Amino acid sequence: MTFNWGLIGPGRIAEKFAQAMQAEGVGTLKAVASRNAERSRAFAEKYHIETAYDEYEKLYQDDSLDGIYIATLHNFHLEQALAAIACGKHLLVEKPLTVTAADSERLFAAARAKGVFVMESMWTLFLPVCEQAAKWLVAEAIGEVRTLTSSFGFVVPRNTDDRLLSPGLAGGVLLDMGIYTVATSQWFMQAYPEKIVSQVRLGATGVDETCAIQLHYPNRKVSHLLCSFENKYDNDLIVQGSRGRIVLPSNFWEAEKISLIGADGSVQTVDCPFELNGFEYQIRHVVNRIATGKLESELMTHERTLANQRIMDAVRREAGLLAAG
Repeated sequence: MTFNWGLIGPGRIAEKFAQAMQAEGVGTLKAVASRNAERSRAFAEKYHIETAYDEYEKLYQDDSLDGIYIATLHNFHLEQALAAIACGKHLLVEKPLTVTAADSERLFAAARAKGVFVMESMWTLFLPVCEQAAKWLVAEAIGEVRTLTSSFGFVVPRNTDDRLLSPGLAGGVLLDMGIYTVATSQWFMQAYPEKIVSQVRLGATGVDETCAIQLHYPNRKVSHLLCSFENKYDNDLIVQGSRGRIVLPSNFWEAEKISLIGADGSVQTVDCPFELNGFEYQIRHVVNRIATGKLESELMTHERTLANQRIMDAVRREAGLLAAG
């Protein structure tokens, strides 16, 4: 049976989701909703979507839909996800799931009570390069993991109306781009940091525009993370071990190749091209898990989402962007 998707928030990231619908095993995008009726109709026409709604509630209540992909602005995710859960819909919610760990805990509790699947969309962790990295780690190809360094930085135009720079729309670099550096650090290190050290530079609008983060893990492992709206970085990811290193080249979050560099300087590079645009892997994962009755992904678990958000909460709290508590 085909899995029928609905989508709310037909913006840039939603385009990737819609394009991935050409892959096998991902289901069908059957409905889209936006509060802007013209925008909804245009998106539906572009991607041959059967139904275009001008109200989110109409999509939540569409009995023909099995699941919903939420791709709206960060600060609306909680309210919209709770409404969809109340209607019994399974969910894939664009990162960040919500803007705080406490809000995400509330969302997961509601999903458990209703018996529906919820996963935060962290597409990078489902890519073939991460599958290859996992094989090398299991084989101890780089020995004991010691450090990780990664960066995600671009110069963002100084448009104060941009949601990226808007405090009221949960703007800021950490929730938008830095989350990839945190999530991949957690995935490689497989532990929660014992100490979080950060330095945050706030911009004119009051949001975090550059963050430097150190995550100190058990057994003296450490990650060095950079994210910025102000600087263009190398945007790669390097995991250093006792016998070599794993390198994801720029842009690491969407990499299609990965290298294993030995202590002797030997290089093994594996090409890992996408089937389509990379989104197909996580969508297929969600559809498969729901089909087998699971309410949670074993890869992007609820606890993984919460751990990532607790780290980001700590950074934002230290910078005065989040109330203590």
